[in-house]
Amino acid sequence: MSSPSYISITQNLISLKPLLKSPKTSLSHKLLLPTPRQASRYFIPLLAFWALLNISQLLLSPPPSCSRHLHHHHLRQTAQNLDNFWKWAYSGVPNVRPCLDFSKSYRNSSLKKRSAKYMMAVVSGGLNQQRNQIIDAVVVARILGAVLVVPVLQVNQVWADESEFGDIFDVQHFKETLKDDVAVISSLPSTHLGNRRVRAPVMPFNADENWVRKNYVHKLGRESVLLLRAFDSRLTKDLNPDLQKLRCKVAFEALKFQPWIQEIADRFIQRMKEDGPYMALHLRLEKDVWVRTGCHSGLGKEADLVIANERASKPQFLTSRSKLTPQQRYHAGLCPLNANDTSRLLKGLGALRKTRIYWAGGEPFGGQDALKPLQSQFPNLFNKWSLARPGELDGIKRKPSVMAALDYAVCLESQFFMASHGGNMARSLQGQRTYMGHGKHIRPNKKLLVKLFMEKGLSDDEMEKRIKQMHTVSLDGASFLRNNTSIDVIGFPIPYCMCSRERTSFTSVQK
Repeated sequence: MSSPSYISITQNLISLKPLLKSPKTSLSHKLLLPTPRQASRYFIPLLAFWALLNISQLLLSPPPSCSRHLHHHHLRQTAQNLDNFWKWAYSGVPNVRPCLDFSKSYRNSSLKKRSAKYMMAVVSGGLNQQRNQIIDAVVVARILGAVLVVPVLQVNQVWADESEFGDIFDVQHFKETLKDDVAVISSLPSTHLGNRRVRAPVMPFNADENWVRKNYVHKLGRESVLLLRAFDSRLTKDLNPDLQKLRCKVAFEALKFQPWIQEIADRFIQRMKEDGPYMALHLRLEKDVWVRTGCHSGLGKEADLVIANERASKPQFLTSRSKLTPQQRYHAGLCPLNANDTSRLLKGLGALRKTRIYWAGGEPFGGQDALKPLQSQFPNLFNKWSLARPGELDGIKRKPSVMAALDYAVCLESQFFMASHGGNMARSLQGQRTYMGHGKHIRPNKKLLVKLFMEKGLSDDEMEKRIKQMHTVSLDGASFLRNNTSIDVIGFPIPYCMCSRERTSFTSVQK
């Protein structure tokens, strides 16, 4: 049986022979076709209507630069028809926009011709730790006026991921976005392949521009290539405004995932949005997180003993406030929120049982049992594995960097984001979501939450009221700038990288 078609075909062939018998009979008349004059009578008004329709679409369509902000405006309108939690989640988002207005001196000093000095950078750690180093590598190359070779991703012994920069990020987009700031090449030219690699002196913490110039400029030369390593979180956060803007440009515009990675993430995002908005959680429940933080997981004495033994065998993992007991660390707000704490916090924020939640992170210590307190209260709990169709993640299961990229992309597009503990991913997502005008994100005030959870006899309404009060933070950039001399723009792009819609920029107000 033939497949159905939208075009209906007659069963009998049409013969034109009878129509051609009489020379006096016009073929067009027999087929009831209009004469040219008759056709023009209908065609010209139709053409005019078509032109008017296209012009109206051009006038009413927003420019591409406004699309993400109109999308956010649409989400706010959608939220008006949702429950109180989502109305709260859409409230309080600052009325700002990206604003990378580099100074005239910065623009004038941008590279007009390629330098003969080359710099390589080796970045280490997990994906989001590597992102931070890539950002600072670009800034260092700008300070030195050097050509940057696409950074090398060091193979991590823990994750055993051999992915290269081009496997995760769009190299061409990276180069094109930064072409007015730093020249980026994929590999050294043949003339420099045999040149000596000069390892840069180890950068101290809070190294500034003067330190970089003083210690690195003389290492750059025609006969050598500067090699930068071990510089994670070493470059100061207190850079001049132009270099702060460059950091934002790299983080939020230049570092774009490979299209095939984004395509998978987009499918997951679409599945999460099928029944309305969704929230994203970054849950830090992995075994190494409990070992490194020196905290109890909340899974019982047997689990606590496993973590204690692991910590005793690797004391170097616990480096912060190592003399505190797990209970003291918990009361000080130094521990990740476990699934039970997270569930209580979400209920206090007003999230309903039906709320759709995407959770990002590695395999929890304790397996699915670790998630039960959260899943029992919020059954619509998903991650990349539960969203994937059969075979959809085959080939990348052993690529932790790709998996982390998927988590990042899905969390980025959520209408609400929260991390159970700090870290590079949470910090980067907080900044990029602010930069892109996405929904609310909160940083749990764990010290106050612990005290609140210990109070007895609080009603649900009182608990919700107090939890919301402690997580209502003003994101006004001007006041933030007045109280801070050193700003991590990756987590807080306001005020350096964003402008108020009523003013040219936050930073200009302070000058």
